[in-house]
Amino acid sequence: MHVGEALIGTDPELAHIDLLVGDKNGPVGQAFASGLSHLSKGHTPLLAVIRPNLLTKPATLIVPKVTIQDLEQAARVFGPAQAAVAKAVADAVEDGVIAKEACEQCVLVISVYVHPDARDYEKIYRYNYGATKLALRRALSNFPSVDKVLYEKDRSLHPVMGFKVTRLWDPPYLQVAIDLTELSSVLTVLDQLPTSDHIILEAGTPLIKRYGLGVIREMRKARPSAFIVADLKTLDTGNLEARLAADEAADAVVVSGLASASTIDKAIEEANKTGIYVIVDMLNVDKPESVLKALKNKPDIVELHRAIDTEDLAHAWGNISHVKKYAKLVAVAGGIRQDNIEEALKSGANILVVGRAITAARDVEGAARVFLEGLKQSDIDQYRVKTDF
Repeated sequence: MHVGEALIGTDPELAHIDLLVGDKNGPVGQAFASGLSHLSKGHTPLLAVIRPNLLTKPATLIVPKVTIQDLEQAARVFGPAQAAVAKAVADAVEDGVIAKEACEQCVLVISVYVHPDARDYEKIYRYNYGATKLALRRALSNFPSVDKVLYEKDRSLHPVMGFKVTRLWDPPYLQVAIDLTELSSVLTVLDQLPTSDHIILEAGTPLIKRYGLGVIREMRKARPSAFIVADLKTLDTGNLEARLAADEAADAVVVSGLASASTIDKAIEEANKTGIYVIVDMLNVDKPESVLKALKNKPDIVELHRAIDTEDLAHAWGNISHVKKYAKLVAVAGGIRQDNIEEALKSGANILVVGRAITAARDVEGAARVFLEGLKQSDIDQYRVKTDF
């Protein structure tokens, strides 16, 4: 059994094809026979024909994805969409994508999407033809490989989803710690920050204490695609606070390294369920490695943190290479200035956490750009919609 998928075109005539290719005597053959003999209201399967009385080969069953409500909708599926699928299958045989000798032994089941508002028959035909042919080629070449999926999963944007979930796969990053306590000031900073895939936004602890976790929703309105950290510095009820952060659309939650191993573990377990990151903040922790060794679950990020109240002391970033044994990324906070960006990066830091040097600057955008330039990292093209690779 081979599985293929392809999306081509623009709304409302956009075509999305899902298909199965397999032996008549296997699971695809069983699905073919069952689909043809068990009809469902609004989703009546039909055989793909080049023209009336001429089946395409291999035999192909079309299953409409969208419930057909009237004859006009039916005509679009039974007309241009059906013709497109049948022709694409026949052309795939002619092109050698499907071997001629396999045509009597295999069958196809193809799920076809035709939007109720689609009107342009030529576009319906062309998009479904292209999507079917592409899906067939992908299916029979076992596309995508697992390596391709792992490479693309955090780099691509789903076109129908409507928003982007940002993941941290391309360090280093600049994390702007917003510890302001006036929402109007926060929104001003967000408006002035440059647009960059390498900026992380942090809803600071003072900000959350004043406005609650709902402030993250306000930040997301201003920056819909941003990676936003909820700096809760959780000390207890790790699973509950991780869930609360996820429910308010945070991408990461901060747990204090002073919390018990059980609390940190529960936060990580809950975060894994909801797909958000856990950052373990080592503020006032003497031996970060000891904390990390005691955990059953390893965090996504460890933050080596010097407190604002001790800013007159030298930075204490610790041994980053040792900490990296227990986390994917290491952030450094406290004492990060424009003149020591290179030093921090050379020490192994993946995320530079900067607060007032940006948020209290006269020129917020200019200050942020200096730090971004220090990262020496170009922006990411995460808005790709691939129809081929």
